[in-house]
Amino acid sequence: MDVAAGKGETLGETGAARARLLFAVTLFGSALLLFAVQPMFAKMVLPVLGGTPAVWSVAMVVFQALLLAGYAYAHVLARYVPLGIAVGTHLALAVLAMLALPVAIASGWGTPPADGEALWLVGLFVVSVGLPFFALSANGPLLQAWYAARGGQGAHNPYLLYAASNLGSFAALILYPLVFEPALPLDAQSRWWSVGFVGVAAAIGICGIAAVRAGSFTVPAAGRGEAVAAGPGAWSERARWIGLSMVPSGLLVAVTAHIQTDIAAIPLLWVVPLALFLLTFVLAFRDRPIVPDVVLFWAQAWGTAIALGSLKFGAFALWMMLPLTLGLFFINAMVCHGALYRCRPSAGRLTEFYLCLSIGGVIGGLFAGLAAPHLFSTVVEYPALLVAALMCRPGALQGPWREAWKDISPVVAVTLAVAVSSMVTALVIGDTYASEFVLLGCAVIGMLLWSRSARRCVVLGVVLCILVVFGGRIGTDPGESRRSFFGVHRIAESKDGRFRVLFHGTTIHGAMRIREEDGRASSGRPEPTTYYATGGAIADSMQIARALQGGAVRHTAVIGLGTGSLACQRRPGEAMTFYEIDPEVIRIARDPSLFRFLPECGSDAGIVHGDARLTLAGSPDSYGLILVDAFSSDAIPTHLLTREALALYRKRLAEGGVLAFHISNRHFDLTRPLAQLAEEMGARAFARKDSRDEPFEQRMKAPATVLLMVRGEEAAKVAQAQGFVPVVPDNTRRPWTDNYVNLIAVMLDMNRP
Repeated sequence: MDVAAGKGETLGETGAARARLLFAVTLFGSALLLFAVQPMFAKMVLPVLGGTPAVWSVAMVVFQALLLAGYAYAHVLARYVPLGIAVGTHLALAVLAMLALPVAIASGWGTPPADGEALWLVGLFVVSVGLPFFALSANGPLLQAWYAARGGQGAHNPYLLYAASNLGSFAALILYPLVFEPALPLDAQSRWWSVGFVGVAAAIGICGIAAVRAGSFTVPAAGRGEAVAAGPGAWSERARWIGLSMVPSGLLVAVTAHIQTDIAAIPLLWVVPLALFLLTFVLAFRDRPIVPDVVLFWAQAWGTAIALGSLKFGAFALWMMLPLTLGLFFINAMVCHGALYRCRPSAGRLTEFYLCLSIGGVIGGLFAGLAAPHLFSTVVEYPALLVAALMCRPGALQGPWREAWKDISPVVAVTLAVAVSSMVTALVIGDTYASEFVLLGCAVIGMLLWSRSARRCVVLGVVLCILVVFGGRIGTDPGESRRSFFGVHRIAESKDGRFRVLFHGTTIHGAMRIREEDGRASSGRPEPTTYYATGGAIADSMQIARALQGGAVRHTAVIGLGTGSLACQRRPGEAMTFYEIDPEVIRIARDPSLFRFLPECGSDAGIVHGDARLTLAGSPDSYGLILVDAFSSDAIPTHLLTREALALYRKRLAEGGVLAFHISNRHFDLTRPLAQLAEEMGARAFARKDSRDEPFEQRMKAPATVLLMVRGEEAAKVAQAQGFVPVVPDNTRRPWTDNYVNLIAVMLDMNRP
């Protein structure tokens, strides 16, 4: 044995291990910063746009576009620039990016426009955080290319370093809501992030020096006969990479919007889909799959069938719907990313591969985040992308047309037969819901039976998608959908035709009787329904304010318009002003052909368009009652429930005024943090939760949960006389502020006595 050779091999292995560790740690830290800044900066922006969930959808599209720019920059440096110059260039970019620190909203961007919020938001993200994010985004492919340029052990497969990058991203997204957000205010988070950025820049310099010392670098393996020409085969390969990355990226945006529209616009729920997305890269980019393909394909078919069926019938309970949605997204991403790894190129085309992945990611994000809200009046993109994910399975779109037709023809024949029989049934019994139910059930059962056949699942998925998009939920007609930056609003009639209902997400935001029991058209002053019915906690809050102010409330401010139902609860001589951020809601409420609450009861009521924190601060008026009723579906506009928000309300309250919060919610109990803030401002908190004494469909009356803040013993007695009970504040918790909100605690409170 050659002892010298043995020592050389040992030293070479040790050096390779050290280099691998150095590059892996740097990639981990870079990705940690890259994905920590996303929820951090989005949280800074939320109050400016009323806490709308669309902020995160636009944020993801912007970050994907910046990631694409970073990957393109890395591709140019890696392929066309000598290594020494490339290292110097990238370090210069990092130093330039430091001039944009610490991360904060750029000056001059405090008030959004009345229209074009999405484009304004894109500009805000780019100006405020674009340069540091761009510098970090290039590190992933660039450091992997530098690692390959060193040569030696492991250099032939730098894709394994991608796991370190994605683990860093995953860690950031898990640590942010669980550690960083509860422990640090936003300004402290920004300072520590800046320190981390400087540290990563130094580590990149060390990696670059190590790569330069190892040897020169232009294009690894490209000059050794590798096929990189732009022929038909190469372009079809690139198209495959783009397509396979486009579907999970679009699903990421669509799933996130689907979840946080009905739960809450908070980083806690934003980061979970993104964290799962990154985790699938770690699990799928390996030679031995963690989960066998047959298990993934079976779970994908079953999950898609159940998910599309749930969209038809309405959401399940949170504990069922959230795991189903996230689990199916994880499976779909695993399928797509596994297919990407199987068709990856050699190290010489690494940056080209990542560039194509980024292009696909941007296309998917643009479709789901920016294009779909303008192209479709309802959420078409989510079910459509679920079907597209089925097409990413091996064999779904491959093979000659004749073979494909032989496989799917039995499914097409059965589907058409069921569809025809369903239509005949609908004509005979006059019930279109029953016919849709039959077709839906057959499609779901078919997907479960043929879960291993990719082509047949695609056909049945298309059928389910069509039913979801063009049909209505069971119990109402399909109705009319209107979409804005702030969500989808659906106007439908109840199945019995007696009420017209406004939905936002899965929640009813108002209902008006349009026909009497005998079928006659309703006329005259409409009766408030849902949460705003006479005798409910909201209507009684107005009674309390009247009792404390001599029998009438001179001026009431309502944050949140809905259908304008509360206008019909005011009395002669009482003024009312609504503060509403969504222009589409204003158009719906003012349209007498849809809802008559404003035309009949509030033609003189003021409507102020914009976020209430901004518009109320600029109002010169004082109010005897301020009612915060700005919840969209079950999403929580937390910036309206903080110490700073309550300080604003206090300034606008008249002497003896009442502050009321409508906090009905399926997932969060907000009484404790609000009671703590009430005590801070020298008031007492009283809460009341209505009971349901009749079926909702009978008169469309819904029980409300309301929290009041009042001052003085007389006010406390009046509130208790109306059934409101004192809420004892929990001063062991940290008060909610614009810099700190802990929604995990109030989620747990929902299950406590």
